[in-house]
Amino acid sequence: MKILLAVDGSTYTKKMLAYLATHDQLFTSNNDYTVFTVQPVLPPRARAAVGKDIVDNYYSQEAEKILAPVSKFLVRHGIDAKSTWKTGHAGESIAKLADSGKFDLVVMGSHGHGTLVNLVMGSVATQVLSHCQVPVLLVR
Repeated sequence: MKILLAVDGSTYTKKMLAYLATHDQLFTSNNDYTVFTVQPVLPPRARAAVGKDIVDNYYSQEAEKILAPVSKFLVRHGIDAKSTWKTGHAGESIAKLADSGKFDLVVMGSHGHGTLVNLVMGSVATQVLSHCQVPVLLVR
């Protein structure tokens, strides 16, 4: 099975990994894992003020802060996962990668704020569910 692990470095990512570790069917070296995170785009004025090289380096460092602990966790459990990151809107980026990468399942943690907060602020999980053609497992 080809599984996309959408991570953001929050405690919900840790809960999702803990969930996976307790479910042998999902957490096995027989599956093909890709760990994915999305960095929010910096405002245009900030990007222009510091320059492309500094911005690219910043995005890379921030993504690595999120991806490295997840990759370490997976390696400790005998799983060799690919990792990647993009800049943009998280929900749309996760859904696009899931569809274009022909993944069988997306696994992600959900903050579980509830309906009122989702109406006001939106939710990455809601965006992924509405845009993604791949099954999504939300862990709360």
